[in-house]
Amino acid sequence: MPTLHWLTRDEDVRAAAKTPTRLLEEAPELGYGDRDAGNMLIQGDNLEALKALLPYYAGQVKCIYIDPPYNTGSAFEHYDDNLEHSMWLAMMWPRLELLRGLLSEDGSIWVSIDDREGHYLKIIVDEIFGRSNFLTSVIWQKIYTIKNSAKHFSDMHDFMLCFAKDSEHLKCNDLPRSTKQDNAYKNPDNDPRGPWKATPIQARNYYSKGEYKIETPSGRVIEGPPSGTYWRIAKEKFIDLDKDNRVWWGKDGNNIPAQKRFLSEVTTGVVPTSLWLHQDVGHNAEAKNEVREVFRDVNQTFLTPKPERLIERIFQIATNPGDLVLDSFLGSGTTAAVAQKMGRRY
Repeated sequence: MPTLHWLTRDEDVRAAAKTPTRLLEEAPELGYGDRDAGNMLIQGDNLEALKALLPYYAGQVKCIYIDPPYNTGSAFEHYDDNLEHSMWLAMMWPRLELLRGLLSEDGSIWVSIDDREGHYLKIIVDEIFGRSNFLTSVIWQKIYTIKNSAKHFSDMHDFMLCFAKDSEHLKCNDLPRSTKQDNAYKNPDNDPRGPWKATPIQARNYYSKGEYKIETPSGRVIEGPPSGTYWRIAKEKFIDLDKDNRVWWGKDGNNIPAQKRFLSEVTTGVVPTSLWLHQDVGHNAEAKNEVREVFRDVNQTFLTPKPERLIERIFQIATNPGDLVLDSFLGSGTTAAVAQKMGRRY
């Protein structure tokens, strides 16, 4: 497997082991709510904090989301986003190593990043978590307007690298169906079973029983599936579906047949995709507005927050109520706020 080398790599890959284990000191005067809930906000160096959590929470965190500095060359009040490249890698490696130790076997980690360091980050996360545990790179549309002042391209997205602790144990949740998706089901033939959607019965994958003639209700003989495809259904099964009025031939009964899928028989949600549009999960402007609702002076807060709907989508996919989540680059606190609202421990 390819590995990434930088000036201080040999020292950096041992940094997590060399980090001293410190005790966390409780500050009751800063606490709020149910003390027995077990939720924690920790102030301090996140490398030392992660090492301090390891003896108590190793293998227990179901979902980790982090939004580390992107190394954009900018200087922010709350962190340095202008590190030399090797220093950025040196910062990320030991933290990722400790985060992996905190993840449960069926857990996942989601890392927000952009193109500046994203490809280098992928290589080191491959090495720490294993390439076989890479799940996807989610594209998030963070901006919905084009910047005509951009020199070459108007940057409109960030992405999230998503890895499992062990992909064999991970089970992602489906997303709830939307009204738009349900509205795709119609009932042009007034089938008493209700709205349905026509799906092709041909596919490109070879199927030994997928080549046979079909006669349409209008009498036209279809010699076989379209060129380069095979019927997905054996002839006997197709005949049974047609008898049960589960085949759609078009209004004039002369089309290539399609299978009717009834909305009433759809019992699952929707498999998550790797493209997340702003109208579904929010955008930068929405995130800043959320921060302004909490803090009077936005200039004194974290300047690059993520929208709550983005974090909510991650938790919908990767967690269930009561699961433990963690964000070691907490920023404006969005992850903790969403966890609280969704009944996740943090």
